Amino acid sequence: MNSKIKGNTKNRTELEKIVQSNNVLHSYLFLGKEGIGKKQIAKEFAKKILCIKNKEETCTCKSCTCFESNNHPDIQILNEESETIKIATIRDFIKLVYEKPILSEKKIFIINDADKMTKEAQNSLLKTLEEPPEYIVIILIASNPDMLLTTIKSRCTKMAFEKLNTNEIKEILTEKNIQINIPEKMLDLFDGSIEKAIRILENREEYEQVEKFVDSIEDTSKIDFLTQNKEIFVKEDIYGILEYLSLNLFNIGKKRKDTKYLNCVKYIQETTNHLKSNSNFDMSIDYMLFQIWEEVNEDNSRS
Repeated sequence: MNSKIKGNTKNRTELEKIVQSNNVLHSYLFLGKEGIGKKQIAKEFAKKILCIKNKEETCTCKSCTCFESNNHPDIQILNEESETIKIATIRDFIKLVYEKPILSEKKIFIINDADKMTKEAQNSLLKTLEEPPEYIVIILIASNPDMLLTTIKSRCTKMAFEKLNTNEIKEILTEKNIQINIPEKMLDLFDGSIEKAIRILENREEYEQVEKFVDSIEDTSKIDFLTQNKEIFVKEDIYGILEYLSLNLFNIGKKRKDTKYLNCVKYIQETTNHLKSNSNFDMSIDYMLFQIWEEVNEDNSRS
């Protein structure tokens, strides 16, 4: 497998053995957290399967050349934009399945974020997974296996992918010329995902404001606290910001042995749950701010 790919060495080695032994199965399910390289590894696996020469990393056969130029006729990637996959998309895909390969011996379909298939779409896919043409290889990529039908999962060879470690993420960011001048504790937020790391670094100013927000809780009046801090909670990255807020409050509570700050963590989790249940955004944030200020400043204000 491509030596430039970081992480999941065990799985990449196993996939290399599968290719070299010509023991490729019809369907695979790559499972693991978002942003850890599953799709990149799936593409590299597909490239090796389709290779018509020596299946080496440096191969320049017609198949590998076409693959590198994104012009290979025997590979299709569904849902690269990570959207809901409806039954019409899967029906179109099934029609293509029965068209034989043009350049290679195999024809490969990668379904990105397969856990975003509707139930109707998944049911439509089942027969193809059960009785695929001999030349077909289907690779499903998913981060939430609970969203997939048991019958879908049972028909695929599952491979679990691990999170990237901090050093691997740092190496990837360095290769992308992305600066990592952030507090060490912010690295915990990356949670093994390069996509999450990039998103956090792109919004690092918002995360720095979270630290100032936490420092101001005891020194700000209730009215000012409720009115001046709303801008920190950007809707587009709210879960990341709430996670970092929770981390900061927990660290302060642990360091000071102060249960008030530790108690605030539960309010953030409640807010996260409310937002995921489509509760009103502004009301949820306002109520959370109110709870945090009162917890820290008015221990006995609530009965």
